[in-house]
Amino acid sequence: MLPPIPSWDGLHPLVVHFPIALLLTAPVLIVMALIWRRHEFPLAVAALVIMGLGTLGAFVAVQSGEAAEGALDTPKAEAVFERHEELAKLTEGLFAGLTVLFAAIVFAPRLIRRTVPRLASVAAGVVFLGLYLCAAAVLANTAHQGGRLVHELGVHNPAAAGVSGGTNPSDG
Repeated sequence: MLPPIPSWDGLHPLVVHFPIALLLTAPVLIVMALIWRRHEFPLAVAALVIMGLGTLGAFVAVQSGEAAEGALDTPKAEAVFERHEELAKLTEGLFAGLTVLFAAIVFAPRLIRRTVPRLASVAAGVVFLGLYLCAAAVLANTAHQGGRLVHELGVHNPAAAGVSGGTNPSDG
């Protein structure tokens, strides 16, 4: 028998890792698209799909994280949570913008029916990857702050702990 699915406020630990993995995988496909000209478009579309799913997952992670805010029980945890939340919202915005930008880079040449010179295509890809690297650093810092809440400050969502039979270490 499968364990019960946690309520919305207990879902954050289950969903948060998907956008991290997806958003950090997308640039690998972009690099592959830049290297293998023959498969450039399909690889770019695959990167866009993964980026879109990761961005959507980031929105779900932020919403479920906000619902889990009630698990905070110390001023230090609240301060770290506030930083985590600020970074998470910044991450949402950055990746939403990057996803739209990458969609434009991928589909604009086809929509205007013009071939982009190889040098311009590679330059656009490299500039985009530079921007993406900056956003990935924000994502990593967001994840680090969330990890601090759990591993350094012992914050566990009571709703999630109740589903798995665990206990909250801060309950003394």
